Amino acid sequence: MREVIDGVFEIRLGYVNVHLVVTDDGLVLIDTGLPGRAPAIERALHGIRRSLGEVRTVLVTHHHPDHVGSLAEVKRRSGARLVAHAADAPHITGAFPAAPPAGVLGKLVSRLIGTVEPTKLDQLVGDGAEPLPGFTALHTPGHTRGHLSFLLDRDGGILFAGDAAGSRGGKVGPPPGPVTADPAEARESLKRLAGEQFTHAVFGHGRAVTGRAVEAFRAAL
Repeated sequence: MREVIDGVFEIRLGYVNVHLVVTDDGLVLIDTGLPGRAPAIERALHGIRRSLGEVRTVLVTHHHPDHVGSLAEVKRRSGARLVAHAADAPHITGAFPAAPPAGVLGKLVSRLIGTVEPTKLDQLVGDGAEPLPGFTALHTPGHTRGHLSFLLDRDGGILFAGDAAGSRGGKVGPPPGPVTADPAEARESLKRLAGEQFTHAVFGHGRAVTGRAVEAFRAAL
C-alpha cells in the first residue's frame, strides 16, 4: 500500500486497485477488489496502524466482480455502510445477477475470479449526490449502466475514476471495449470527467496521476 496523496492510499490487489481515504469520521474504502481479498485489505491497513473495523463507508464504483468481490466480507467484518448507484444495485444484491462473460476466455476468467457473494446496500446515490462530507458522486455510465466516479474536495480535487477511465504509462484512456457495456456512452463519460476540476486522479486499473490530472483526461479526447 502506498500513500498517493495526503490521506489517500492505494492498495494494489493483483490487477485491480482499491483506495482508502482517511477522514475525521473514520476510514472510507472505494471498492473492495476480487473475492477473498478482505484479509489482504486488513493487512494493508495494519501497515498504517489501522484496522478493517475502522472502515465506516465503502463507496462502490460499479458491480464488476473485481471491484465488489469482497464487499460482503468487508461489510461483515466492519459494519461499513455500502453506497452504490441504483442501476448497478440489483447485480450487487443478487436480485439480478450479472451475466457471466461470453466465450471460452470469459468462462475461464469467471472461474479464476470466483463467486461473488451478494450483499445488501445501505444507500443508493445518483449524479451530484454527496454520500459523505467532501465526496461528490458522478454518474459515469458506459462501463456499466450505474458506474460512479467520486470527486473528493481535498488537495485541489482528487478523482476516484473507478473504471470510467484507466491509465497506462501516464496516459489516460477509456475502459476496454470488450468489458464495457456501452463504449460510446463510456466515451461520453470520459468527456464529462475531462470537464470537471481536479488535480489528481486514481483508477481501478493503472497508476495514479498526481498533479495536472485533468489535463491527462483532456489529452485522452
